[in-house]
Amino acid sequence: MQNQLTKQEKSIIFRAENSLQITALSILKLSKSLPPNYTEIVKLLFDCSGRIIVTGIGKSALIAQKICATFNSTGTSSAFMHAADALHGDLGMLMKNDIILALSKSGNTPEIIELINFAKDNQIPSITFTSNERASLTKIADHTIFLPMEREADPNNLAPTTSSCLQLAMGDALALCLAELRGFKANDFGKFHPAGTLGKLLHLDIEKIYTKNGKPQVPIDATIAEVILEISQKRMGATAVLAKNRLVGIITDGDLRRMMGNLNAINSLKAKNIMSANPVKIHPETTAYSALQIMEKNNISQLLIAENEHYIGMIHLHDLL
Repeated sequence: MQNQLTKQEKSIIFRAENSLQITALSILKLSKSLPPNYTEIVKLLFDCSGRIIVTGIGKSALIAQKICATFNSTGTSSAFMHAADALHGDLGMLMKNDIILALSKSGNTPEIIELINFAKDNQIPSITFTSNERASLTKIADHTIFLPMEREADPNNLAPTTSSCLQLAMGDALALCLAELRGFKANDFGKFHPAGTLGKLLHLDIEKIYTKNGKPQVPIDATIAEVILEISQKRMGATAVLAKNRLVGIITDGDLRRMMGNLNAINSLKAKNIMSANPVKIHPETTAYSALQIMEKNNISQLLIAENEHYIGMIHLHDLL
């Protein structure tokens, strides 16, 4: 197929592949060159009783905003401050118990240097990201994380591309280290994302879903006709099977289709003959996110809701999707 491309199309493919390779190799190199004091930096951030103030200029400011957002969504209190605005009044947002995280590719950005000097004078700890080992910032900041980079992905080696990706990757790494130290779980993530599809999955309990569904159930000695009628009426694609009011199995559309291979025995079969015993079930307080994970793990479309073998209801994969 490559031979069928025009010269221009080949050039486009080359540029895309080259850009990705340069950035990928730089991130790989970064992963193998964490500073000796990296754990000290993470612990400093973890012990911060205030906020992590993330700052930068130009493209670094845009990356700083994303890093700030990732910190907040994973349980680390953070705020973005543009370095230029800081020198025109926003320094007032800094507090003694904050920590500054400054992003600067060159490490010689005047606004960043002035900001770090202010932090130093006011005993506010500072951490910097830079791709210049000889940068002025490395001499005045309390901690520096060097982001090794041979060149930008830009063919002219000018536009912030690789350097921006390195800043973003290291910011994410710090956020995830801090989240792990906090024991940050999916449910915690959901608390900070109550809106949208992801938020609903993480924050929503299935109790708010299954109560809107039918509650298909048949006794263990139900006939096949009764099973089919219950599944058709409740429209869940399955029915629970009960014995003495205790949940003992499930029958799905798939079980019925497999049964059709023995048409001669249909009249003599009962629910107990075709049900799947010991069905997968969940507690009514399970989150929608956990329910979806259980469905994917077990490759099933229905989940029974039960408490101490007491059948409560059923949810379908479509409820979550």
